[in-house]
Amino acid sequence: MAQTKFDKQVDDAAESLAFGIGRFLAGRPMDGERKTNATFWRRGTRVLPEVEGKVSRSSYRAGWQRLTFRVSALAATGGAGYWALWENQDSTFATARDIWENPDPALATLESGGIAAASAAAVGGVAYGLLTRKRREFMREWVTPLHEALAVPLGMSELTDPRRYLHVPRDFSDDDAQIRIDVPTHMRFNEDLVADLIVKKLALENVSFTWRRAGKDTHVIVKKRKAPPKKLSLSDPGMREILAKMPESAPLIGLGSGKKKVSVDLDADSPHVLISAGSGGGKSTILRCITCQFIHNGALAYVLDFKRISHTWARGVPGVTYCRDIGEIHDALVRLAQEGRRRLSLAENLADDVLEKEPWRVGPRIVILLEEVNATMAQLKRYWAKIRESGDPKTSPAIDALAEILFMGRQVRLHVLLVAQSATANAVGGPAMRENFATRILVRYTLNAWRMLVPEVSPIPMASEHPGRVQVVTRGRAQETQVLNLSNAEAREWAMSGVHAKGNTGPALHKTPAPAADLLTDAWDTSAPELPPAPTTAPAADRDLLADAWSLTPPTLAPAADPGDTTAPPAPGPAPATDPDDAVVGLREAYENHLKEAVASLDAMRYARAKDPDFPSSVDKRGAELLYRVGDLKKWARNRPRAGTTDLD
Repeated sequence: MAQTKFDKQVDDAAESLAFGIGRFLAGRPMDGERKTNATFWRRGTRVLPEVEGKVSRSSYRAGWQRLTFRVSALAATGGAGYWALWENQDSTFATARDIWENPDPALATLESGGIAAASAAAVGGVAYGLLTRKRREFMREWVTPLHEALAVPLGMSELTDPRRYLHVPRDFSDDDAQIRIDVPTHMRFNEDLVADLIVKKLALENVSFTWRRAGKDTHVIVKKRKAPPKKLSLSDPGMREILAKMPESAPLIGLGSGKKKVSVDLDADSPHVLISAGSGGGKSTILRCITCQFIHNGALAYVLDFKRISHTWARGVPGVTYCRDIGEIHDALVRLAQEGRRRLSLAENLADDVLEKEPWRVGPRIVILLEEVNATMAQLKRYWAKIRESGDPKTSPAIDALAEILFMGRQVRLHVLLVAQSATANAVGGPAMRENFATRILVRYTLNAWRMLVPEVSPIPMASEHPGRVQVVTRGRAQETQVLNLSNAEAREWAMSGVHAKGNTGPALHKTPAPAADLLTDAWDTSAPELPPAPTTAPAADRDLLADAWSLTPPTLAPAADPGDTTAPPAPGPAPATDPDDAVVGLREAYENHLKEAVASLDAMRYARAKDPDFPSSVDKRGAELLYRVGDLKKWARNRPRAGTTDLD
């Protein structure tokens, strides 16, 4: 007897029900479509090749996990129904009747409850977003790109969830971190290609690969093979010997993988160094390590520290000038630019082979530490806006001086070590100025900071939270480095145990053709003196070369009297009609005609007028210009506290 249409529908329904019960109890997908390689006992790691469209997370669960969830949900639903419709049937029906007859209280309860539920859901969503932000950024920046690179070589579907087979910890750049990647059991892929892609996409160095090919649990373990030291200090065995053997122009920064020495050669690689790090990243530690080595070898150091306390170890160290106030920093930059021009003029008169073999002929090496450039540049602009007068340029002379120093070649031996929390082009003074820093040290950097400062280095290595761990980028290559951590006492001791402790400013000054003179006097004069032949004897031991190096005025020696000369001195000439000290002039005229040898700059006089309570009062006015008695200004210049001395306490 032929089946009717109704009989076929009944058979189809019974068959569907049987299959549904079977899938329910077997933990299989209820739609009957298998999308991942998950089994009853093992979770899925990849999407099957023929699957199209989005794959839900439940498809990766093992069958027993799905069965447990389904049975638990069914038991909870059945238990609630039994309690409400069987055990408490009368109260359930009474409650339903009351709601039907008088719905207003129920609606009011639902309204207030709905608002509370919506608020709780919104707060929970925001909290979840904040708590998982770093994880989502990590997935987007590291795990997903690695999956996109490995999917095809491993023969996996690109729809596979990367978290199912890529087990990459967030701190994978740490020394003891371990990366595990589950691979297909068929092993029909190029292991060398997969290993190369892992190294490139995660920016790894010196790592080892351990492959497990037997059985069903096939995977590869990636670990660091030769990591930098976890900690580096001067007390470590052999560190003092390493520091002592470093070239004068290439101080040690730290040790890299395999204890490889990492340094920056200011003569060969880069005349200036940029350090970019957030607060607490160890910027001052890096500067302390580099600077004390330069001072040890005879260099002069100028610490431009608006925070005033970043380098307390350098106070009173011979060869160090510590500028704390913004006015001192302003004057120091202007004077250093003048010194650079003087050295350029001197170098121009030297033959190329002479300058290459005897770089000390232009003067001792000068290292300029510019702390917190973001805040310092803003303070320099405000300072100039406060003291500038009509006719002065709008741009701060100190900022122009810094740009001039950065553009000067390594031949003048002026080197800037610049520190910035955010080394944007605007903060440093412009893109062209930032390009003068061929060596850049990055600490606890963000991806945006890396792309801004060293976009040529790719892929971007993961920033490490390990104390003292930095990336030193030179010539388009990044080296993970553990910085040598010197305490304040150790840095001070190392700086003072070198050339300065012997009473001179470095080996170069032993060969200086002329006695050490004022380095910064007549810096605006671009004519270089003719160099006499090298002396055959060393400079006098009692000569204070450090004081001479920062002296703003050349020594003026009166001619010695002849004891045997009994001739009376010539009678003085007639007194002038008026005393020059009684002349009344403006600050610019006073500086140019009377005080150039006593005051660092016109800007310093203007700053003193605004800040120094001992600055003389004006005696007259010419238009908007205040006028002062020359004698009063000279007396103030003689008695004022001097900036730029090496005695800093």
